[in-house]
Amino acid sequence: MGITFTKATISNPREQRRGSVEIEFLIDTGAIYSVIPAATARKLALSKLEREEFTLADGTPCSYDIGEAFFELEDRRGTSKVVFGPANATPLLGALALESLGLMVNPVTREVSPMRLFLARGLAI
Repeated sequence: MGITFTKATISNPREQRRGSVEIEFLIDTGAIYSVIPAATARKLALSKLEREEFTLADGTPCSYDIGEAFFELEDRRGTSKVVFGPANATPLLGALALESLGLMVNPVTREVSPMRLFLARGLAI
């Protein structure tokens, strides 16, 4: 299994005038949420939606604020929840952000590509 990085631009979904930040993310399909440094969240004035407790790999419990950011990756755009992590945390692009952008990671090649989208029969569009 390899490691995949990608650059994405994030901004405040409610206050675009705050500007945007381009970040190199480690893609972690095993993580639900994306992670950005709390300082970046403050710079973009991202609002705290909630606080959640997480368990680190060594078993240590930690609480972090969670907000929402607007992601742009190539021609894909969408919002997703983000954890406001510590300054030394590696920025992660998690499964919710990937899915909201309609992207997937090929488990063999580790390449990011559009996912095939399906709709159930009988939906009126």
